[in-house]
Parts: sequence; structure tokens; C-alpha cells
Amino acid sequence: MQVHVRHLFISPGHNFFGRHGQPPGPHPTVAVERVQCREGRGIEGDRFFGYKEDYRGQITFFDFAVFENIKRALEVPGLSPGAFRRNAVVEGLDLPSLVGVRFMLGEVEFEGCGESSPCHWMNQAVGPGAEAWLKGKGGLRAKIRRDGSLDCGPVPFAIVSGQLALEPPTL
Repeated sequence: MQVHVRHLFISPGHNFFGRHGQPPGPHPTVAVERVQCREGRGIEGDRFFGYKEDYRGQITFFDFAVFENIKRALEVPGLSPGAFRRNAVVEGLDLPSLVGVRFMLGEVEFEGCGESSPCHWMNQAVGPGAEAWLKGKGGLRAKIRRDGSLDCGPVPFAIVSGQLALEPPTL
């Protein structure tokens, strides 16, 4: 099966994570064509690279269809997919069904760990009401289980182990 990696992003620093009660940080979300994924560490050049051992958010995925739907729902047609600060915006995957599943995208193996839950900052970064609208649709947090590069464009997808959830898990 092929999926489409529509966008890839890294950011050198935190704008929202750990900044409750403070203004957002100044770090840009940088669009790239390729990311280097390192087993157990994250994405080279990203703010969470080497963050802590066995971190569940070494890479984050976001559904391109959710991006398109929220732009219409909140009437923000010029919204950038980088506003969500997820690393990979993908098309053709049911992200909630990948929780607890090891899967390959191209040459990189990932393990889905849980929803990349939206926080109150989404109301500022995306628009009023974004946090509530994104509940259950915030994306997927995953661990990197095998090194490799991930590129924008069509990529082969395969299940390594585990079963796709029949219904999205309750988080």
C-alpha cells in the first residue's frame, strides 16, 4: 500500500511545549523535503531529538484530510500545515488505528504510541475553537524503531507487527 507524505517539518526549539503561562517561543517550523529518523532518538534537527529515553513523541504525524477539514470548519483558508507543529503530514493513513502497531513508511520503522493530543495553544496557533475541534483528531505520536530517511511524496506503507484498531482508541 502507498501513502503520501504531503509535508515534513522540523523545529529547532519549543514554541508551546513547557511554556504554559508564557508567550509562545520564536522558533520557526521549517518545511523540509526529507527527515533523518534515528532509532530511539527522534528526527535530526528537531526540538525533540534526544529529548529523553524511550520518548513517545520522537515523531508526530498529522492527517492531511483533518488539516483540510479544519481549515473549512474554522474558516481559515490560508492556514499552513506547519501551524500544528507535527512532523509529518500524511494522506491515506488512519492514524488512530496505528496506536500499538509497528509499521513501516519507506525504510523507517515506527511504533504508534498514542494521540498527539491538541492543547490550548491550538486556539492561538490555528484559530479559536481549534483545541475542541481537534479532540480525537490531533495526530499520532510515535517512536522510531529503525533508522532511515523519510521523504515527501508517495511512500510504501506496511504493518510490521500488531493489528490495526477496528475503532479509534479512547484516549
